[in-house]
Amino acid sequence: MSSWLADTITQAQTIDDWLSPKRAQSLALLEATNWPNRKTEAWRYTPVNKIERATFKQTSTLQDIATHIPNLDAIDLVFVDGIFDAAASSKTFPAGLTINQLADGKDHDWALESFKNTKPDRHFFGLINDTLATQGCIIDVANDTAIEQPIRILQSFQQGSQSHTRILMRLGKRSSACVIEQLQGDSLSLNTSFAEYQIADQAKLEHYRLALQCSEAISIGGSHFSLGEKADLDSNLVGFGSQLSRVDIDIIHAGESAHSQLNVIYLLDGKELFDLHSAIEHTKPHGTSEQNVRCIVADHANAIFNGRIHIHRNAQKILAEMNNRNLLMSDDAQINTKPELEIYADDVRCAHGATIAEIDEKAMYYLQSRGISRSEAQVMLSFGFINELVDMMNNQAIAQWLRPILRQRFADMEIR
Repeated sequence: MSSWLADTITQAQTIDDWLSPKRAQSLALLEATNWPNRKTEAWRYTPVNKIERATFKQTSTLQDIATHIPNLDAIDLVFVDGIFDAAASSKTFPAGLTINQLADGKDHDWALESFKNTKPDRHFFGLINDTLATQGCIIDVANDTAIEQPIRILQSFQQGSQSHTRILMRLGKRSSACVIEQLQGDSLSLNTSFAEYQIADQAKLEHYRLALQCSEAISIGGSHFSLGEKADLDSNLVGFGSQLSRVDIDIIHAGESAHSQLNVIYLLDGKELFDLHSAIEHTKPHGTSEQNVRCIVADHANAIFNGRIHIHRNAQKILAEMNNRNLLMSDDAQINTKPELEIYADDVRCAHGATIAEIDEKAMYYLQSRGISRSEAQVMLSFGFINELVDMMNNQAIAQWLRPILRQRFADMEIR
């Protein structure tokens, strides 16, 4: 057993709170599960041994880390190294919206039932989060309620920190909301940040996960969704690579006629790594889902995508599509893509595709012949590759904030 894992299990055994019944289940699974390595299919490209070689602390001093997004009037929930910062967070909430801290144990009944109910047990670090997460938030939106302000969960990680946070959200029938998960901090740190969303019948969730940690950060987490009848999910993931970044997205169509849209952009440079695993589970008839994943990889970076669509036996009349497009900007960069279809129903329409290409030198030459420098031409072509997904974002404040950040990211990436 890994020494880090052994210490984690010892620490988990000392936690006694309202979530202890669920923690005990995950702890038993964790103790029976081997530390992932290159022979573990789901982790074969993800070097988790980097966690064992690093040194982390458990607590830190709260600092003012709020990141302003112009024109975004949001309800802010701020965490620094996994510790809730009440001073930097919003104090009042609109009618129909209840937010409590995970440590308080309020709204105990539904939250206890929901904890680890949407997130699959197959995720090794999800089990670790189950056992260690004592900080996070419980968000409850009442039936027939439209929350106009986005709810932004801002997490910042400092040098040497280790944190494990959990978000639980229940979206009532015919309600709507927007949630932004924003992670930042480029220095050496470890976080497992998992979120579970229950979207009731005819409810709508607009979701963003901005995984913008770079450099030495180690970030392993996921966003997991359960959709009721005629529920609607619009999810967007924007990620930068770091020495180890892993995100798992699970979308379960638990009700008939549910719809989900997942758009993903990730940009890697240097020796960064980003590992994305997505799974769409169609368990009921008449559902629709679409995945669009765009990735740009430069220098010696490594990108991994494993996308899966699973259509269960009684889930007839399904329309599901998955598209993964990748752009290589270096001969030394690496992309591993694995789209999967698992279909047990016979009246469905499904499609998947994956492409890997390089910057078009003819397009580069054309732009340069018009007086545009090579670096500017590179930014234009790269941004054009992902701009379609940025334009599809419903929240224009986030899209406008992201565009210059993405352009600067492209400018720092070189074709080699």
